[in-house]
Amino acid sequence: MTPQEIETLFTRADGQYAFARWGRPVAPIVFGVDDATLKVVKGAIEAVAALAGHDIAETDPELGSNMMLFFFREWDELLEVPDLDKLIPDLAALVARLKAADANQYRAFRFDDQGGIQAAFAFLRMDAQLSELPAETLALSQVVMLMLQWSERAFSEASPLAVAGGTTILRPDIAGVVRAAYDPVLPVAAQDPSHALRLFARIQAQTAAS
Repeated sequence: MTPQEIETLFTRADGQYAFARWGRPVAPIVFGVDDATLKVVKGAIEAVAALAGHDIAETDPELGSNMMLFFFREWDELLEVPDLDKLIPDLAALVARLKAADANQYRAFRFDDQGGIQAAFAFLRMDAQLSELPAETLALSQVVMLMLQWSERAFSEASPLAVAGGTTILRPDIAGVVRAAYDPVLPVAAQDPSHALRLFARIQAQTAAS
């Protein structure tokens, strides 16, 4: 992956470079799934966290849980979740926009004083399209997209996943970006495109060392 390709992954539609990684351990919770699917989602979180070398905690001291994944059938169900409107500003207006757009997924982030990810939320309306996906594929793709603040266009044309030997895996190039992004020498957040060059250098160093 070239520095330009890495830069594109974190360049928003308005042209602003915006990178952030978690600045604290993730404390996940999953709503709306059965025990079998819950095991799959937790497995995906553990796998991506291990790749990044990032910690998982039972609880977050401020929020209790800071990585929340919601699976549901209709957007209006979110309006019934206690206190969710305190975590997601203008929740009612957001739900109305997502319904009007016939969207089937949405992600939101909160950031700490250093610009690192403080909390992340994934909302998945299980329509016919999402329901056709294997649980492993859906879980891994969502967790990857919650581990970093990617551009909203980062995976619009190509999935972050691949299939190898009949198993769904994270694309090696994307895995390299995730691993490099959590290198302790790099900042938890960056707004300068030169950060992509630093990511590229870390990927090169990790590749040489492996």
